[in-house]
Amino acid sequence: MGNSGAQCSRTMGFVTQFFIKPRKTELVEFPKGSFTVDGRGKILTSTLPRKFVTQHVQAIATAVLAAQKAARQNHSPLNELVVCFAGLKLVARDMRGGAIVFLERQSEIAPPPGAARAG
Repeated sequence: MGNSGAQCSRTMGFVTQFFIKPRKTELVEFPKGSFTVDGRGKILTSTLPRKFVTQHVQAIATAVLAAQKAARQNHSPLNELVVCFAGLKLVARDMRGGAIVFLERQSEIAPPPGAARAG
């Protein structure tokens, strides 16, 4: 019976930590801007906000260069790569082994002409 109070306290600590007082995470705003990367993966220039995490930019650059390399190996050069997510559009264009990558927030992209708007 002496241990039941300690056990209950630990259980309540767990419940309180995860369910009653959830930790607030900082909202991350989708970036808007562009960057260039050379064929070795080095970021050369960027117009992205400074608060956008450098590791994210590097991960995007690595994925774009890998897609370009795979396309070249399949004898199907990739001039432009477009990826659309729910809130973000990525457009990467080949630049002689490197790439220029544009990031746009989806809400700022104009709908195609004749597209019906929800409302």
